[in-house]
Amino acid sequence: MGHGSFITFEGIEGSGKSTQASLLRGFLEEQGLQVLVTREPGGSPIGEQIRGILLDPGNHGMVPLAELLLYEASRCQHVEAVIRPALEDGKTVICDRFFDASTAYQGYARGLEIKMVGDLNLIATGGRKPDLTIVLDLPVDVGLRRLGRNLDRIEREAVAFHERVRRGYLRIAEDEPERVKVVNATGTIDDTFSDVRRLAEKLISPKKVR
Repeated sequence: MGHGSFITFEGIEGSGKSTQASLLRGFLEEQGLQVLVTREPGGSPIGEQIRGILLDPGNHGMVPLAELLLYEASRCQHVEAVIRPALEDGKTVICDRFFDASTAYQGYARGLEIKMVGDLNLIATGGRKPDLTIVLDLPVDVGLRRLGRNLDRIEREAVAFHERVRRGYLRIAEDEPERVKVVNATGTIDDTFSDVRRLAEKLISPKKVR
């Protein structure tokens, strides 16, 4: 699926994914790489409309399977319209959440069958996996304290839900240690980015990163 590198950031709410993705983009662009930063849900015009439905606090009656299918619909459009073309063009793609989020949130936290979630992830992505997934890990109470006041539908879930999400991510990392790396995100932004940068440098060719 092309020659670009595909890096994803995962973690509970308030773990700093967007901040670290932005810092990594700046670092990689300094090395002369073409970088695309995107996000899920969303990442495409159609996906952003689906994002609005998923995160609207007014949609509190959404059932878990409908939620999962909306995420997968957004993901499928995202891969075909944005991620695949960028990778085929040789760009490094950095994505704030990808299919591991569905496994953690709709699988481990909502209680949907993990195999079913995995099968739908496979269908939606056409089998595309990230080359590197960085899970930014920190206690749930710390992450939730970092959030602002205007919380979306997912951020408003009970603490127990977010605890299940965190455990889900750690389980994913245990199951796929070669792809999924856990970074302690309890320190400063710079401390966290130091670990993120080292992981990215191991992935990107030494010829491209000084």
